[in-house]
Amino acid sequence: MLRTWFDSCVLSSTTGNRRPAVIVLAVLLQAGVPHLSDGAPEGKTEVLPMEKAAPAAVVIETAGTEPDLRRQMRTKNGVAELESGTVRFSLAPTGSYGFIAPKQLGLALVTQSPDLMLERVSSSSGSYEIHKLADGSGLLVGFVGNDVVPQIKPSERPKSVRLFLYSNPISKATMIAAVPLTKLMVDQMPRRIDSRQAEGPVLLEMDLQGTANRKAPSQ
Repeated sequence: MLRTWFDSCVLSSTTGNRRPAVIVLAVLLQAGVPHLSDGAPEGKTEVLPMEKAAPAAVVIETAGTEPDLRRQMRTKNGVAELESGTVRFSLAPTGSYGFIAPKQLGLALVTQSPDLMLERVSSSSGSYEIHKLADGSGLLVGFVGNDVVPQIKPSERPKSVRLFLYSNPISKATMIAAVPLTKLMVDQMPRRIDSRQAEGPVLLEMDLQGTANRKAPSQ
């Protein structure tokens, strides 16, 4: 209707005084009239909601002891220790970190659970560290080999990367990395590197996707 009226004003301006039509046009432009589309009913255009992008993987490419590397990663991600003993990821404050036991992490990832149970202090060996960033997104922290770093650092990957993420550093995985939870696809449970060592490091084998395919933890 507005488009028809505007067209009639323009038509009338060609046969008569142009001043009224020019004034009307100037007023409309100053008022910020939205773009009119002939294909949209009554001049309305559909705007799709924006999807929050998953965070990029973070890698600390320096040597150091495990406590030192974890401190560097926490500083880089801007997270501090949880204040409560146990809390769900969805209820944890942003800018915090906690730990999750290997079995609970595996169940949550395999079943694509939208929430995780975090502990302030690790209650079992081989626990993984989880960071909840300022925007509410989550990162899973572990250790990887030097050879995989160039594959996981880019925020956009044309294809998935098979990732071996260890709970603690070992001789072939000394680089600490934090990978986005929403980009992880897991088809198996974490396992001890050496079944004879009940307190040894744990390995989680999974795919790091090029796009966010997994449901994000509840916010």
